[in-house]
Amino acid sequence: MDSYQRLIRNNRAWADDTVARDPDFFHRLEKLQRPEFLWIGCSDSRVPANEITGTQPGEIFVHRNIANLVVHTDLNLLSVLQYAVEVLKVKHVIVCGHYGCGGVLAAMSHQSMGLINKWLRNIKDVYRLHQAEVDALATEQERMDRMVELNVKEQVLDLVKTSIIQKSWKDRGGPDLHGWVYSLHDGIVKPICDIPAGSAVDDIYRFDNLV
Repeated sequence: MDSYQRLIRNNRAWADDTVARDPDFFHRLEKLQRPEFLWIGCSDSRVPANEITGTQPGEIFVHRNIANLVVHTDLNLLSVLQYAVEVLKVKHVIVCGHYGCGGVLAAMSHQSMGLINKWLRNIKDVYRLHQAEVDALATEQERMDRMVELNVKEQVLDLVKTSIIQKSWKDRGGPDLHGWVYSLHDGIVKPICDIPAGSAVDDIYRFDNLV
């Protein structure tokens, strides 16, 4: 219970300190939510979106799951994406992975992990698509790091395949899509890919009847 109670004490100290520095902070926060960014990140506790980017509450709309996946049957993710894009009208969607990701490491193994196997299968598919490139790397560390990067890139491409993103590009010319990888070693973000709004969509994934 001590560690749990510490969270309550820390919350009170944080709230008191915030009000002392900015008496109107919570009044502004409760009235409006207008983030410019949707963050799709890993659930790993070492990768907090606000701290990594130096942003305040209300500036980033956040969705997190194991290994920062964009899965087309994940209604949770799709609901967050639709709300962020259609209601909040975010300008940017960022998929952020991190080196040393446990989900990627697990997916690259041959161990059965029960229910999570179904989730990790999406990462195994990324490996299948890029197996020649990954296997050509000299060390296991290089292979795992590259898999983290490729996984991020594929998730950004999966965003493009959604009718939500394609409709928003058609209706308002946004958002732009970005893939990042965060380093636990030094805290630096490495940009992996950028897909500007309105970019070409692979023909088989294109929706022509969006209204």
